[in-house]
Formats: sequence, structure tokens, C-alpha cells
Amino acid sequence: MRGRQWGYNICNSTTEGQESLCQTSFFNSLDDFCLWGPPEPNAMIGDSEGEGVAWCTKPGKGTRLIPEGTFKGLQYIKTSDYIQIAGFIDQTKINVAAGDYGGEFDPHGADLRGNPLGGIMYSNAWGGGGENYQQVIEWSYFVGSDFFCFKACDPAGANDDKYCEHIYDRIGCNYNMPNQAKEGVFEECKGENQDYPGEYLENGVTMTYTQPGEGIAPEPTYTPRMPGSSECVTHTSSVLFAALASVGAGEGGTDAKPTEGAETTAGGPKPTGASDTGNTNTPGSPRPTGTGTPASGTDAEPEGAATHLTISAFSLMAIALSALFFS
Repeated sequence: MRGRQWGYNICNSTTEGQESLCQTSFFNSLDDFCLWGPPEPNAMIGDSEGEGVAWCTKPGKGTRLIPEGTFKGLQYIKTSDYIQIAGFIDQTKINVAAGDYGGEFDPHGADLRGNPLGGIMYSNAWGGGGENYQQVIEWSYFVGSDFFCFKACDPAGANDDKYCEHIYDRIGCNYNMPNQAKEGVFEECKGENQDYPGEYLENGVTMTYTQPGEGIAPEPTYTPRMPGSSECVTHTSSVLFAALASVGAGEGGTDAKPTEGAETTAGGPKPTGASDTGNTNTPGSPRPTGTGTPASGTDAEPEGAATHLTISAFSLMAIALSALFFS
């Protein structure tokens, strides 16, 4: 049984900075999104996923800012059912240990309390932009091996739980979010929907992959279909992320403290094959050529519905959600 939430969801100008413990995240567009990352430096994802905090590309959200030079190449895709971004990063700039193969964050977790514990997410991608935010119920995010992929599904979509499936937490970006991110390229495209994660065609028959249990290395025998993309537009990273030009990593969270009365928790298992001496080269990594390592995940149904709200209502919504999650 895990303890209480590490950080908080009521985030504003008083919480913004490189020591922020804000766990309210956003995913809006190519230049406006947040990544989950550990609150303290040199952390392994498998040991810290329950404590992740939001690192964002734009100020004004009460979070940490992603340091300059983090991104090495990005591809943003918007389809009829989801938005997705994937790319190459220097993961140490968001406190992920160098060489960590990483793992998955998702809104469920083994105990249905999410990873990070208490983390919530909003997007204006389906509300016309601006302050027309909706809570994202189904999303998935992998980070490790200096690569990440992040998908948020339209809360009004009939299949948001299928496109943002979270049970394949050990086979990474290639299988959960097929993408064509390239180093040195920053682009946004329209795209077609991928096949549901874990599903593939074999001799004209739809098959479903079963991920093995802990202790058995996942070795998928299929190649996921790469969904098509169109109307791609390339951008210059320095223009996209001008707000990050002077942002450094800060003190790395060494002074960060949990909210009063909160208990700390590792939040998840170590990657398969890991030991106290660090990760071994397991068959898995959330990078373009590999698969992911363990993070908690169960086949659960979403516990809420999409909520339409404006940015000025976030504090009230966060209080309500906290009561829902932790009562």
C-alpha cells in the first residue's frame, strides 16, 4: 500500500520554479506541454514514478520549467482520437539518471491511484485552444534512454482507453506509440490513428499480444504498423522554446519537501534485471529501437469523465479531485 501524494495539484505563481512539487500537468501542442520527471536528481524511473512532478515548456502553470537544451528532436502528431509527441532528449535535465532505461507513467498504476500518485492532466487540444481546458482521463508517457513518448487521448472519444492503453508498460514507445521522431528535426503533423497498442494483423487476422509477467523478458514477435502522417511542418527549436532560453536545472530538488503530513514512496518496481548496482541491459527501453521496462499497470477502467473548465477554475477542480482520489 502506497502512502499519500508527494506533491500537490493547486499550482500557481507561488509554486512555480525549479523546486516546484506541482503534479498538475498539461499537453496542448508541439510547443506547450509538460513532461513527468523525478523531483530529485539522478533518479531511476522505476524507483520514483510515484513521485513524478511536472516539468513544462511554458511558464504560468506553477510548475518547473524544462531546462534549455533538453530537446534534441520532436515529432508532434494530432489524429482524430489523440495527440502524441515523441522525441530525443537529455533526460538528466529532468532528473532522470543517465543511462536509465526508464519506464511508464500513466493515470492508473497497480493500485489505480496513478503514477505519479495524484497526478492529473489537462489539455486544450480539443476545446479550441486558449483557456478551453478539459481534464485528460486517459494518457500514457514513457521516458528513458534519452527518449520519450507521450500520448493524450480525447476524453470525448469512444475508444480513449484503447488508444491510451496502459497495460503494455514493459514494451515501450515502439509498440505503444509508433513514431517517426528524428534527431535535429522539430515537426508537427496530422496523422491517422495507430492500431490499438498490443493489436496487430497476422495473415489478415487481428491478434492481441500478451505481455508476460514479471521476471520474464517481454519479446514481442510482431512489428507494429507505422501510422501515416501528412501536412507536416518543421520548426526551429529556439523559436518554439524561447521561454526556456535562460532556464537551468536549478538545485535539482534537493530542498523540495512533500506537503505537510505526506508520506514518501518509491511508487513502483525496479526495471527488470535491475539490482542495487543499477540497471542491466535488459531487453527493453522506451527508445525508438527498443522496448520499455517495468512500471505499474493494470487493466482498469477510467474513474471519471471529461471536465470542461477554464484556467481560472483549476484550483477548485484540483481540490475536488484530491477529495475524490484520496478520501
